Parts: sequence; structure tokens; C-alpha cells
Amino acid sequence: MIVRFPESLSRVKKLFGWISMVSMLLALAQAEAMQRSSQPLVIVLLGPPGAGKGTHAPPLSEATGLPHISTGDLFRTHIQQGTDLGKLAKTYIDQGNLVPDELVLDMLFDRLKEPDCTQGSILDGFPRTLPQAKSLDARLKGRCAMLVLNFYVPDSILIERIAGRLICRDCKRPYHKLFDPPRETGFCEQCGGSLYTREDDQEAIVRKRLTVYRTETLPLIEYYAAQKDVLKEIDAQNSKDGVFHDILEVIPTSIKARRHLSVQ
Repeated sequence: MIVRFPESLSRVKKLFGWISMVSMLLALAQAEAMQRSSQPLVIVLLGPPGAGKGTHAPPLSEATGLPHISTGDLFRTHIQQGTDLGKLAKTYIDQGNLVPDELVLDMLFDRLKEPDCTQGSILDGFPRTLPQAKSLDARLKGRCAMLVLNFYVPDSILIERIAGRLICRDCKRPYHKLFDPPRETGFCEQCGGSLYTREDDQEAIVRKRLTVYRTETLPLIEYYAAQKDVLKEIDAQNSKDGVFHDILEVIPTSIKARRHLSVQ
């Protein structure tokens, strides 16, 4: 029997070459994962009106130790405190114009400088559009890991949730026609004040808001979906506890370990 050593040796070299390449790729992936886990984490909450972002943001903040930052709250704080950024934002608002993205980002990153944001933050209400997302990425590049939670709920359920809202004119206590009705129809059981539906919670307006949201946000979802391990879909039509369980499931292990979180 004749053994062709050169051919056999060539095959062995190729095999070791493939093994070496696979090992290198695994090492790079592990290094990337370690780098991501050691970076501050910015969690972006995406979802239409009524999807539950505002419901789950406070307990998520408490569970992860990351501050919940709402751009609406940032506007109000800066304007009330009369900061330079607030005064500039107010000029746009008073003229009925949208506040430019760069000004919103300046406010946001001014907030991210605070000590409680060292480990990251939870962003609610920003970004809303593709240009905003790209601008945010440009400023965060290499500094933070990103996790985007997209709260999905069918429009029919959203309309039922939002159009059923009721608010007391006096004490502002919220109710819901189906899920949390008052004992006496039309009146607050806490103070006796009359209940009403906000104008922007009327069904026709809700449908318009959802149409605008879908138009603006679809490119945003596609943008984040194209990025590796960034976008996570959350089925937000489940129970409150079920949705929060699903949110905790996708929180990075490093955050869970730091906060001693366990998902049952």
C-alpha cells in the first residue's frame, strides 16, 4: 500500500487552518460580548400609544437600576428651570414648531452626564424617527451598548385601551371603561368629580395617531433590526406580569447579575 504523505499532510494543514479560523472567530465573538457587557447599557422603548411603555418603564428602572428618561419630562424640566436649552426649546414650542433633533439630543446628553447614568439609562419617547435614531447612534458610538424593546400590540387592542380611558376632572384619578370602571358611571369614587375622555383619546384621533406612528416608526424598527442583537420584540398584548417577565428575559446577563435578578 502506497501512502501519499504530501497529500495527507496538505489535508491536515487545511483542517488545522479551519480549526484555527473557527477558534479565532469564537474568540472575537467572546471578546465582543465581554466588551458589550462591560459597557453602559442604553435601553430604548419603542411602541405605539397605549402599548404599555409608561407602565413598564418605572418597574424596569427599579429592577435594572437604570434611570428612566422621558424626553417630555426633559422639556418640562429645562423650561421650568429656565436653562439655556430650555429657553431655546421654548422659542420653538411657542412658535408652534417642532424642537430640532440636535436640541433634543443636547438635552438628552446633558441628562446622561448625571452620576445615576454611569451604568446606562432607559429612554422613553426618543428616538421616534429614523434621523433621530441615526443621530443618537452617532453620539453613542463606541460608548454604550444598545438594547431596543419594541412593544407590539394590534391596533384593535390599542384603540380599546386608549379610547376607554377616563379621567376625573377634579383629582385627575384615571379609570377605564372596561378594565377599571368607577362604581358609579360618570363619577369618581375618590372625590365624586365628573369623569371625561381626553380629546386625544377619542377613537378617531387615536386611529390618526396610530397611522402617524406606523409611518414614522416602521423605518426605525427596520433600522434596528439590521443591527446585530439590538432589537427585541415584546408581545405587549399579554398580561402586565407576562409582559414584564418577557422584558426581563431579554435583559443582558451582566445587568441581571449586578442586580441579582432572576426570571421565573
